[in-house]
Amino acid sequence: MEARTAPAPTAQREAGVPAARGPRDRHRGGSLLDLGLNFYALLALVYLLVPIAVILVFSFNDPRGRFNFIWEEFSLDAWGDPFGVPGIREALVNSIEIAALSTLAATALGTLTALALVRYEFRGRAPINFFIFIPLATPEVVLGAALLSLFLNNAVATGFGTIVIAHIMFSLSFVIITVRSRLIGFDRSLEEAAQDLGATPWQTFRLVTLPLIMPGVLSAALLAFALSVDDFVITNFNAGSTVTFPLFIWGAARVAVPPQIYVIASMIFLFTLAMMLLTVWQQRRAERMAAVRSEPEEA
Repeated sequence: MEARTAPAPTAQREAGVPAARGPRDRHRGGSLLDLGLNFYALLALVYLLVPIAVILVFSFNDPRGRFNFIWEEFSLDAWGDPFGVPGIREALVNSIEIAALSTLAATALGTLTALALVRYEFRGRAPINFFIFIPLATPEVVLGAALLSLFLNNAVATGFGTIVIAHIMFSLSFVIITVRSRLIGFDRSLEEAAQDLGATPWQTFRLVTLPLIMPGVLSAALLAFALSVDDFVITNFNAGSTVTFPLFIWGAARVAVPPQIYVIASMIFLFTLAMMLLTVWQQRRAERMAAVRSEPEEA
């Protein structure tokens, strides 16, 4: 029997059969795809960072008029006196206090809720998992109006306290989702080993569980703090006579935009960036420690 040989490339082209792509062609196609994805990622990054860069640059501007929209001259006066605008210090203090209180409450409640949803089976667990996403999908205007209606119908005076309650409400979902994602991949054998060695449930949680999920808890707390400091819509509905930093900016923008607003915004951004880097460092440190602990077991 005659052995069949593959048709020559010339015969393939004459017959209209496309030639098979070689390794060099596949490598070229993969390189073009990687280049396109990198370029797209660079454009997205520039799109996100340009407004922040404008804030940082114009915090060093010396405007000739009331509005800090056109670059005039480099100056450090605003950084030397960031609270030179009347009322801006009080507004910033209110925002920080509200963010701190709402973050502490939302982080504690959200962490406990995430532990219950991941660790235990109980009646109503599935509906709770569904209801968690409702505040995320509901427009802030609707949430703000609904909370205002709730407070007014129960004769609750709007102000500092109602803002804290509102911020806890919309931050709680973000905390639960963030901490729950950390708990899903948690190795329960570490807790079992601690209990086998005589640790009580509270000692196990304090010395084993909490340190291992702490990067997720810190990430959730940082997210809740940033959402609270930044919120305007829900706060505007429930603020009463209390003025937060976003409300101050909204009111000041109608008559003037001093560079001090850009300075404080830059401070908040740099502080948040530092906390994010700290959280990432702690998470990588925890991963390295887990890898070191797993090496003797593999050996």
